[in-house]
Amino acid sequence: MKKFASILMIALVFTTYLFSGSTASADEMVTMKEKKQVLNIAHRGASGYAPENTMAAFDKAVEMKADMFELDVQMSKDGKLVVIHDTTVDRTTDGTGNVRDLTYEELKKLDAGSWFNEEFAGEKIPTLGEVLDAYRGKIGILIEVKSPSLYPGIEQKIADELIERNLHKPANEKIIVQSFNHESMAKFHHLLPSVPVGVLVGYSPDGISDEQLMDFASYADYVNPSKSMVTSELVDRIHAFGMKTHPWTVRDRNSADFLLQAGVDGIITDYPDYVDFD
Repeated sequence: MKKFASILMIALVFTTYLFSGSTASADEMVTMKEKKQVLNIAHRGASGYAPENTMAAFDKAVEMKADMFELDVQMSKDGKLVVIHDTTVDRTTDGTGNVRDLTYEELKKLDAGSWFNEEFAGEKIPTLGEVLDAYRGKIGILIEVKSPSLYPGIEQKIADELIERNLHKPANEKIIVQSFNHESMAKFHHLLPSVPVGVLVGYSPDGISDEQLMDFASYADYVNPSKSMVTSELVDRIHAFGMKTHPWTVRDRNSADFLLQAGVDGIITDYPDYVDFD
């Protein structure tokens, strides 16, 4: 099982982090952080420039040379894995109703582009399989499992899609699966331990405790909080527990610069061109 062989080392690592003195100056620490690889992750594709979760947005992410794009997966009434953020189609299509109450045939007839701009009229809600087939090998894909409690068995279906395409084999972290539902991610890790897992964390004034990080570390590779929670101290603690962090969602350059200085491992953004690591 993931990390169980090393879990006893985490306390020692964290203790060392807390009590060891660093000989590096502040300027040296900033330089080290700037030099490490930081992933530029296009949120729902390059959603600042094209309608979210559509092939147009994913194409734009590739064009803008993002390292990965993020997408949201739900399930149609007849069990198809579809790429859409909201649990209803009302905001991002010309239709109405719950995603889970509509068949795939009904969903694919909807216009998912005109709401953003008429130049994108006719964009469709893609399936997860269509996206994987179109972009595998071109760009990394961060798959968010949306509201899994509404879709029993969705974790297995996603695992099956990855296995069918041999995308479950470790390959420089080109595929990551994440969710706000941490039980779902523990379940997915059990189903497909070779695929890295992330836990999304919404803003809380209490922050993220060491107990939570210890729990996450038993199955997750990433802790991805709201950018409003991020400090250098939190990033260092996540790293001390053997995980990485990709905060969300950046929509301005100042936030991107702040997160870079805090030492994050990736930045989830609507605007990939706002994330300048040079």
